[in-house]
Amino acid sequence: MSLLNSTHDPLLRSWVASANSAGCDFPLQNLPFASFRRQGSNEAFRGGVAIGDQILDLAALAASGTLTGAAQAAAQAGAQPRLNALMAMGPAAWSALRLALSEGLREGPAAQRGWQTLLVAQDLAEYGLPAQIGDYTDFYTSVYHATNIGALFRPDNPLLPNYKWVPIGYHGRASSIVPSGQAFHRPIGQTKTPDVEVPRVGPSQRLDIELELGIFVGPGNALGESVPMAEAEDHVFGICLLNDWSARDLQAWEYQPLGPFLAKNFATSLSPWVVTMEALAPFRVPFQRPAGDPQPQPYLDSEHNRAAGAFDIQLAVDLQTAAMRDASQSHAPIVQTSYRHAYWTVAQMVAHHTVGGCNLQPGDLLGSGTLSGPTLDQAAALIELTRGGQHPLALPNGETRTWLQDGDSVVLRGWCEKAGAARIGFGRCEGSILPAKIPSQAM
Repeated sequence: MSLLNSTHDPLLRSWVASANSAGCDFPLQNLPFASFRRQGSNEAFRGGVAIGDQILDLAALAASGTLTGAAQAAAQAGAQPRLNALMAMGPAAWSALRLALSEGLREGPAAQRGWQTLLVAQDLAEYGLPAQIGDYTDFYTSVYHATNIGALFRPDNPLLPNYKWVPIGYHGRASSIVPSGQAFHRPIGQTKTPDVEVPRVGPSQRLDIELELGIFVGPGNALGESVPMAEAEDHVFGICLLNDWSARDLQAWEYQPLGPFLAKNFATSLSPWVVTMEALAPFRVPFQRPAGDPQPQPYLDSEHNRAAGAFDIQLAVDLQTAAMRDASQSHAPIVQTSYRHAYWTVAQMVAHHTVGGCNLQPGDLLGSGTLSGPTLDQAAALIELTRGGQHPLALPNGETRTWLQDGDSVVLRGWCEKAGAARIGFGRCEGSILPAKIPSQAM
């Protein structure tokens, strides 16, 4: 079954000129969704679709009378402050809206259709979270990250025996997920080193990044009902960028026996733009396990997943220090990797999450886990890049980083490109670090 259709045609051009620029993240073949409003206004947030450097306002589009049928119903759902109602509608509605948007934004005899007045420049917009996130589950899908981290603590047995059999995950904190661009305070908690008897309470000294993808759930499933692999992707609306910041020193002390707590609940940054599964169709690749590794259990396996369940999404991390910013120096690249290296697919995460009857809901968020690749330059966290803090990272201005410092800004980027397909991008996921706010009773 082909997942490609007329909306993926790489020759399509838009009457929005910026969408046709080389290297544009948001050409006509992409059409990702976000929640936005004009900066500094009291407007309600509403859904929007990126096209070039503009946003097509879904509330204005739904009121324009230019759409009909399923596309109009989907636009009306997307006009709400968050995209949950649109996410709940399912693939047929999403596809109908995508086709209508593609046709209305294409060059041609029916071009523009009066839609010029429905555009808002992205430079003039501010973004909210794409959805009201009810629950957040963070997975651990990179075998390279799991092995690298394990080697720091268990050199003789870095990968635990369950890893290649079961998608590992834990339930995170939804309330502290923040939109891209929002700064957060350095977290505070307990840490303990072998040379002291009493744990120290204070700001984390080992603050780290985690380059991940966020997967937004579409239609949910009833409590007690599992989602089979053959249907799993129908329950996924799209994918965005996610930085699940981590306080490594807090985590080392608190994670046994129940896992991370304060080390992970202070902030998770999310990019505004959600790229749909349909937009990603040209960049699917086969899901393959290394020779000799166990094959997935039957409930985690399907013919479609083996043939095209993985995605070749290029990912990068850029870092800017306060000194770089003061000198008007841009962010410096420190990592580039690809989602194709993940050991578990999107469909497998959904199928496993629900196999015991857990009820996912529209707008729930799944994190992919840190997406490190097979080589050190593809390590997607500082703890790996610096090999546990032993080898500081050199920056272009002469500074070094072992762990993040106050004033640092981190940008995640993602894109897909290959011959015969239009390049599409994910935009940016940016976050910066403020000094800790220390309550008097903590010291």
